[in-house]
Amino acid sequence: MGCDGGTIPKRDELVRMKKKPEQVDKNYELNAKWFHCALSQAELRSPIVCCELGNLYNKEAVLEYLLDKSSVTSDVASHIRSLKDVKELKLSINPAFEHKSTVEQADSYLDFQACRFICPVVGIEMNGRYKFCFLWKCGCVFSERALKEVPSTVCNKCGKPFSDEDIVMINGSEEEVGSLRAKMEERRQKTKLEKKAKKTKISETTTSTNGESSGSSLNGESCKDSPEKPAKRAKTEHMLSTSGSASSDVKVSGAKLNGAASSKGKLSELSKHKTVAEDPKASKVYKSLFSSSHKGRPKHLLSNWVTHHSYHI
Repeated sequence: MGCDGGTIPKRDELVRMKKKPEQVDKNYELNAKWFHCALSQAELRSPIVCCELGNLYNKEAVLEYLLDKSSVTSDVASHIRSLKDVKELKLSINPAFEHKSTVEQADSYLDFQACRFICPVVGIEMNGRYKFCFLWKCGCVFSERALKEVPSTVCNKCGKPFSDEDIVMINGSEEEVGSLRAKMEERRQKTKLEKKAKKTKISETTTSTNGESSGSSLNGESCKDSPEKPAKRAKTEHMLSTSGSASSDVKVSGAKLNGAASSKGKLSELSKHKTVAEDPKASKVYKSLFSSSHKGRPKHLLSNWVTHHSYHI
């Protein structure tokens, strides 16, 4: 089986074989994870934040996602509910990064290992070739080698205490991401239980205070409605009513007596003089009213004149 020219074909040329999946270059894969945002795929720029699963984001991209979640189609940040679910990283700048950076050209060499940030303890560049982690309490970033070589329960950068649960691996493997997800769920359940416990304590305190106030009010009402006090009330009301009626009777009787005394005094004065004309204190005009003669009386009063006969008592 030969072709023109005496060439012998290979089996791959005659039989159709399954295509192997395209393998992405590790350099580009690491570059995409460690130098670009997981949401917007833009280049990482400060402020940089990291979630509880170890993914790196630009803070601006996270804010835009929280404002409008429909703009993102991937489920990379589905576990982020608010800014409390991410932590701003405190990164150490690499002083030699500017010397390594070059202008990108078609025929230039790209150094994928050059990074802007390094480990503050060991000095390793954070380019994805080495494992890095951060502390959830303070946000300081260290390499895994630094935590192993310098074991301590206090942050080597800021001095805050931390535990093993606070260590979060950045861009870890699938197994590490699974363990981080389990820690995240446990942490969220603890926070929910703490909130419920606080609410129950507050409700218990309010109910206890309300019960005490109601009990005191009931005791006060029972004291008011005791069988001794109504009797006292009835006695006082009876005394007040009797005293009021007595005082009113006294006033009325006093007024009557005064009126009788005044009338008797007037009658006694009138009884001394048989007629008004004989009264020396009365004036002439007053005497003329009771006289029967019309002398000296004005004409406008003659038509309305009424005779008066005095009665002797």
